[in-house]
Amino acid sequence: MIKIGIVDDELLARKVLEEYCSKINNFKIILNTSNPLEFINFVQEHDVDLVFLDIEMPELNGLEILRSMINAPKVILTTAYSEYALESYDYGVVDYLLKPIKLERFLKAINKISASKIVAPKKDSKKEELQIKYDGLLTNIPLKSILYIQSFGNYLKIFTDSRMYLISETLINITKRLPENFQRTHKSYIANLDRVTKATRVHLVIEDKKVPVSAMYKVVVFEKVNI
Repeated sequence: MIKIGIVDDELLARKVLEEYCSKINNFKIILNTSNPLEFINFVQEHDVDLVFLDIEMPELNGLEILRSMINAPKVILTTAYSEYALESYDYGVVDYLLKPIKLERFLKAINKISASKIVAPKKDSKKEELQIKYDGLLTNIPLKSILYIQSFGNYLKIFTDSRMYLISETLINITKRLPENFQRTHKSYIANLDRVTKATRVHLVIEDKKVPVSAMYKVVVFEKVNI
């Protein structure tokens, strides 16, 4: 099942896309919003495979959203203005649909993404480093040095033995790049279970730091923790 997001401030445009998506067997709309900020917050907590993203919207336009995101979902831009077409491809978008969007053109766009092949990257349990973009540079962090990761608004704090890194990323996306010993414990936390020294009903202890464990993740966390 391909998880779809629709972000457009025009109600009619959202209804058209919703109708078109309903014609595709393996498409499931999990977000349909007029608010770009709602989309940014949503993708921090949920997996979205493909988003139909309007360009002209209040507060933030589609290109500004793309500039702010690392490892964004696959994107098909939608707009009534053709002048954005060239710039949009600088952000790796799948396609650019001009409104009013015709069904034939919609189908051509989704065929470009080979929708049935959209899958999360396979976790590599053998890798030893996590590559991040920090201060504009690619930086490799030894995985064994990471204690835990905390969501901080539109950013993540990565706590290691020696320092903390603040990066623009989501928990959903970074989880896909971490091996199995890294476990989501809370909507805002990922813990390195290899570094846990103590566990209670509500938190894990890592280097004297308490990482909360919520009811949603409690069962899987304590099944994995071996102290």
